[in-house]
Amino acid sequence: MPGQIGKVAEILTFSVNDLLRNRRMRLTCRVKFAGCGKLCRAEAAKTALPRVGVPFPMGGVIRYSRGQQKRAARYRDLTRVLQHRPRRARQPPRSGRRPASRQDRKVTFMLNSLDIKKRPEDTRVVVAMSGGVDSSVVAGLMQREGYDVIGVTLQLYDHGEAVHRAGACCAGQDIQDARRVAERLGIPHYVLDYEDRFREKVIERFAESYIAGETPIPCVACNQTVKFSDLLETARTLGADVLATGHYVRSRLVDGHRAMFRPVDLDRDQSYFLFATTQEQLDFLRFPLGGLTKPQTRELAREFGLTVAEKQDSQDICFVPQGRYADVIERLKPNAAEPGEIVHVDGRVLGTHQGIIHYTIGQRRGIGIATGEPLYVVRLDAEGRRVVVGPREALGTREIVLREVNWIGPGRLSDIPPEGIELHAKVRSTRPPKPAVLRLVEGRAVIDLVDGETGVAPGQACVFFDDDGDGARVLGGGWIERTIPVNSGLAAPRAEPATAVSL
Repeated sequence: MPGQIGKVAEILTFSVNDLLRNRRMRLTCRVKFAGCGKLCRAEAAKTALPRVGVPFPMGGVIRYSRGQQKRAARYRDLTRVLQHRPRRARQPPRSGRRPASRQDRKVTFMLNSLDIKKRPEDTRVVVAMSGGVDSSVVAGLMQREGYDVIGVTLQLYDHGEAVHRAGACCAGQDIQDARRVAERLGIPHYVLDYEDRFREKVIERFAESYIAGETPIPCVACNQTVKFSDLLETARTLGADVLATGHYVRSRLVDGHRAMFRPVDLDRDQSYFLFATTQEQLDFLRFPLGGLTKPQTRELAREFGLTVAEKQDSQDICFVPQGRYADVIERLKPNAAEPGEIVHVDGRVLGTHQGIIHYTIGQRRGIGIATGEPLYVVRLDAEGRRVVVGPREALGTREIVLREVNWIGPGRLSDIPPEGIELHAKVRSTRPPKPAVLRLVEGRAVIDLVDGETGVAPGQACVFFDDDGDGARVLGGGWIERTIPVNSGLAAPRAEPATAVSL
């Protein structure tokens, strides 16, 4: 027997090395028995190569594992090829957990309700909690679906009476409400001090814009900078997969990226305030309330047992205690209110004023003059410190020149054809989108309002949609730099018929 084993080993050494050079053999250790201690059956791969290692005393041929092939090629030694390595014993499952089945492993690669390829319990969601009913319900929904939820509230300001004033947001009482909601839901909650950032990026810019004769929207600036920039980076630092907010808009995947759409409840549509959201930010954000109405949201708050279920909605600018903008500006910029003239559009001087910060475009009451005819604030001339007034017809606007345009629609803004594209534009948060044409004139975005608008003010936003109904896609928007009156004769020449946006 020993002599026979040696002969077999010699044959196998030659045969294995020869086959390894052709890389056509699979090898697997099968059995061991008496003789050399480890004797195996062998079989060449069923290929065009001839079978080798012919009949052994136990019959059959040898198969070797891929690892044994590699060791044979490295050491050129059959004894190492034939070394038997017992299989690793299966580890017992952890206490209270069964071994994952193949079906369980497939779940890992399925999209959850947030379009993330993870199980809910492995997906971390940071919820921006303002202390209101909307963001509180978002936290409740995420917690109920089994996500790893962290609540974050921003301390943005503290203006005395504004802290406890009904109708405000992000004030001291709101922080306490957010904390109580987090305790009720059993989720971690953090308060971040963003007062300095908020003052620099929102309040100061608001005051400067007002002094320049504009009508700014600080809520857009807050979303654009503090919430969707600084807070978003903080969420990533916390290991979040997404940042969820209580805004009433919808988003879904379109061609590999998320697109923004108007909500089901158009009375609560907040897409106007989110036009400056970049594509990168939009891919990280989620808006769970976009498919709900406000009554449904309050009903969910009652179902979750939240104390904020009947809380009043925020309405005014959060850092303006009594809604008096001029008071805030005078406190921030003491020398901003400079007197000047009130001038009619026909050139007549009708009176004087105590500072353009006390006026806004479209204002009728409180102008401070009486002429026997209804007059409206038509334009604010900050450089000349003049308030220009006129009849309602003088408020008509046909074209709007925009700055800092943000495009989140299909394609690129620079690809717009010379004749422009048809879309719908919204120039005030309380107005519906109206038909318009977007063109690029010498590199500047210009909106041609098909039916015209009244009371369009510089500093406001002009937001683009592909339609005017619920579910319309938000294409982006820009800040209104200046307007061209309907009868001014300064409008740009009418272009050829525009092409519709293809989505």
